[in-house]
Amino acid sequence: MAWWRPRLRELKAVFGMAGFLLLAAGLHGQQQPPEQQPQPPQQPVPYSHKTHLAMGLKCDSCHRNADPGEFMGFPAESFCMSCHQVIKADSPHIAKLAAAAQAKKPIPWVRVYQLPKYVYFSHRVHTAAGTSCETCHGPVRERDVMTREVVHNMKSCMACHAATKARNDCMACHEEH
Repeated sequence: MAWWRPRLRELKAVFGMAGFLLLAAGLHGQQQPPEQQPQPPQQPVPYSHKTHLAMGLKCDSCHRNADPGEFMGFPAESFCMSCHQVIKADSPHIAKLAAAAQAKKPIPWVRVYQLPKYVYFSHRVHTAAGTSCETCHGPVRERDVMTREVVHNMKSCMACHAATKARNDCMACHEEH
């Protein structure tokens, strides 16, 4: 048994107090100023959301939300190749994608946004409530390269929950699942 399980109630109280202190301190949430944005991670294949979304694709055209709904997945390489057999087929990057599709090996994409393991988050719940992808991921439609430009911390999440009148108690995000 993990060391923290017997003390779950105390840990929840500590996290709750930490959140209260962050709120009281008025630390910034939302959009980071451009000069403070971290460098984008090096992806194995360059990908432009701007280019693909301009062609009429939607976020959920590529990012599927498999059960139980916590994560939005990355597209299968074979899905990408359904267009790229013809479009930019001579590109070395597309050749890498084609080889991965042929071998049925996923491209090892590097996640740009990742929440701590102690936070429960469901993409399905949020999208069903009408939250747009841009709310948490910034203006993806305008980006050739993804970088973490929206701060995800307890203050920003609680502010959004308060603004949308969503459940905002500790157990909403720190439940044992």
